[in-house]
Amino acid sequence: MVVALERAWDEARVRRERSRTPEHFRIEPYLGHGGPAGAVVRGRVLDNPIASEAVDGEGVGAAVRRTLRHFLTRELRSVPLTVSVGDASVDTETDADGYFLVRVPTTPGDLSAPWTRGSIELREDYRGVTRPRTEPVEIRVPAPGARFGIVSDVDDTILQTGVQRVGRMLVQTFTGSSLTRTPFPGAAELYRDLAAGVNPVFYVSSSPWNLHAFLVAFLRHHHFPLGPVLLRDLLGTWAGREQKHDRIREVLELHPDLSFVLVGDSGEHDPEIYADIVREHAGRILAVYIREVRLDPGDGRVEAVSDAWGSDVPFVLAADTDAVRRHARGIGLL
Repeated sequence: MVVALERAWDEARVRRERSRTPEHFRIEPYLGHGGPAGAVVRGRVLDNPIASEAVDGEGVGAAVRRTLRHFLTRELRSVPLTVSVGDASVDTETDADGYFLVRVPTTPGDLSAPWTRGSIELREDYRGVTRPRTEPVEIRVPAPGARFGIVSDVDDTILQTGVQRVGRMLVQTFTGSSLTRTPFPGAAELYRDLAAGVNPVFYVSSSPWNLHAFLVAFLRHHHFPLGPVLLRDLLGTWAGREQKHDRIREVLELHPDLSFVLVGDSGEHDPEIYADIVREHAGRILAVYIREVRLDPGDGRVEAVSDAWGSDVPFVLAADTDAVRRHARGIGLL
């Protein structure tokens, strides 16, 4: 019902504005990733000014206004684009929500570690917006010396969010900024040590794409290893929400030569999702770490997964970052 209402509202807006030239046309690329199976590039095309960056000492009002700008968007549909990485390129168009997703058939010569810069350009004039309109996109490319990759959740795994307390989560989301939101103690240091300057980190979250810029700024400010931040549409589409499983599978498929460490939390469904990934990708998962954040640690949800684990892959329910560090050191990940 919510998706239907959103779609009806968008259709009415499109009819009103189809003859108007977008005033703030912009291509918003998301961090991509590439490997032997090609490069995946995502983004969105909007008719909104770029939101301001957080600054030290700003008031709550400034943070709320910035967050609202991330959510109150005018997405542009059917925008013709060309995505290029090295000598490879793919033509595409934005969907009804302004998003685009392409897999570029790159060759090893098109990609260089740790980052390769591609481009997203307007392929044809669009509703009065004329070419050239081009935006760079950064693509994470694992180096040949990478020992493994890290797939990590964000909320309540590295970023203190309180997803189980919905009111608190909403207050923090709308009144906080990349400078004021709090990481878990020791998390950034642990991730830097796991990455060791060469192992790629992929952040896979159920947060909406509207928060991509905030999350990238949060990672930079708190000195986490930068990597692709793979999110989802806010309300979903007619095809349903993009599932977290699918984004993790995309990472493993695009980087077939890497083994992975999975890091999440007990607040929602990470244990069940990661158990599925371990079963599907036998031999490629080195360890699963789950941060304990449940309001009721005795609810039995995580234990139902761990009791039926039946895998040689370590499954660690950790009270804090130090517990993860100790175990990771013990099995040679650090």
